[in-house]
Amino acid sequence: MSLRYAYNTNGMTSHRLDDALALLADTGYDGVALTLDVAHHDPYAPDLAGRTARLARRLTGLGLASVVETGARFLLDARRKHHPTLVSPDEADRARRCDYLRTCVDVAADLGSEAVSFWAGVPEAGTDRERCWGWLVDGVRDVVSYATGRGVRCAFEPEPGMLVDDCDDWARLAALVPGLTLALDTGHCLVSGRYSPAEAVRAFHPALGACAVEDMPRGRHEHRAPGEGDMDLPAVLGVLTETGYRGLVSLELSRDAHRADVLVPAALSALRAAERAHIEAALLEVTAT
Repeated sequence: MSLRYAYNTNGMTSHRLDDALALLADTGYDGVALTLDVAHHDPYAPDLAGRTARLARRLTGLGLASVVETGARFLLDARRKHHPTLVSPDEADRARRCDYLRTCVDVAADLGSEAVSFWAGVPEAGTDRERCWGWLVDGVRDVVSYATGRGVRCAFEPEPGMLVDDCDDWARLAALVPGLTLALDTGHCLVSGRYSPAEAVRAFHPALGACAVEDMPRGRHEHRAPGEGDMDLPAVLGVLTETGYRGLVSLELSRDAHRADVLVPAALSALRAAERAHIEAALLEVTAT
């Protein structure tokens, strides 16, 4: 059975949300990774509940599933990218991030989304990392507890350079926060950690709550379209298929909104071609033996 593909709206910021969703549906995507942001479904604009209800109806009408993404750059602070975070030194700042994440959980619950994905943040210079871990655990427990009450899955994403940098860091956090799943961006494995992208899928597949597969050059945190980096995409999609992953498989190409009209269909074609390549390679291996 084919994998189910989604595209992140942070790579479609030159499109109105309704137009972006129509493009995804018409192209053949199964879902959308919805980044709540100033461009698309701003959680701080008026009538969030009413807008979310209308969006839920639109997604149903288009046949699109969803995951909610929380990586908006300047939504909480217009002057500092991704500030505040769950590891900010100021307690009020951390509380503001938690409030935002709870709002994202509410949107996900009302949309019937498969998961809410979020990350730790980068510790500020001079901040003790073990204190940051304590703040992080407290914040993540708070969000997971709230999400559990609303029937929403929390998926935590390791991000290169953040406090939770790789899959092993995620495992440390998950051991302290029951119910936390992994949001695995396989491209990040080319930047941080001891697992290749395919190895990470195989090792952590029972815990996967969300997955992204955009390409990256080895050692550089640059989100790229399929085939523009160093990832063995057929191998990654093959392991996702073999391990029975049924969640959305997303592409996050936030710096490519200017070419979304071309990249949205081209990326889906590349993903499907990579799936076929894995199947063909597996058949050749069987016939060779």
